[in-house]
Amino acid sequence: MNENAHPLRVEGRLDEPLSRWLWLVKWLLAIPHWFLLVFLWIGFVLATLVAFVVLLFTGRYPRRLFDYNVGVLRWSWRVGFYSVSAIATDRYPPFTLQDVPDYPAGLSLEYPERQRRGLKLIGWWLLGIPQYMIAGLIGGAALGMHEHWPSLVGILVAVAGILLLVGRGYPRNVFDLVMGFNRWSLRVLVYGALLTPEYPPFRLDQGGEEPTAPEPGGQPDPAA
Repeated sequence: MNENAHPLRVEGRLDEPLSRWLWLVKWLLAIPHWFLLVFLWIGFVLATLVAFVVLLFTGRYPRRLFDYNVGVLRWSWRVGFYSVSAIATDRYPPFTLQDVPDYPAGLSLEYPERQRRGLKLIGWWLLGIPQYMIAGLIGGAALGMHEHWPSLVGILVAVAGILLLVGRGYPRNVFDLVMGFNRWSLRVLVYGALLTPEYPPFRLDQGGEEPTAPEPGGQPDPAA
């Protein structure tokens, strides 16, 4: 991977042909996932709190907690990609925290061997406030169970759904933009959840695949 690439990889494939009407009920079909994700996200919050305490004193994120939290994000992203965050596949998402390589949506994150600790950790987290605000506006639908309306992602997904309904298909440029906003929001989320020390770049990386060589000038970590 290019040294300037972000450690979080959020990818999705526009899985055509898509049903013209199925997107209207996908949120309903995903109810079993919503039910399980409520409990998984409770575990995510508790694991993050424990990891925060450990990070304060050691600068290391417990590996098992890291793997669990990334698994919750991976599961949530697949459900969101299917139902409300992209509606870009009609394939029902699997019930697993593990990676499913042949599913149209995937998420992975490099494990950081060392992070900040003590007051530096708290200050580094607070530096993300501008990004948290931006992510709240553009990517409320980054995770299926965290849908906020209105958001740019939510509006774009609604546009894509209407175009599907009238037989126009899912425009590739709309899909690319939806992926870019979701990717931005998820980068901010993993930063805020202390899963990576990499400050989210102020850069919209569109398209289903992660860029292998991002343009120079990405936002450096301001706490470095």
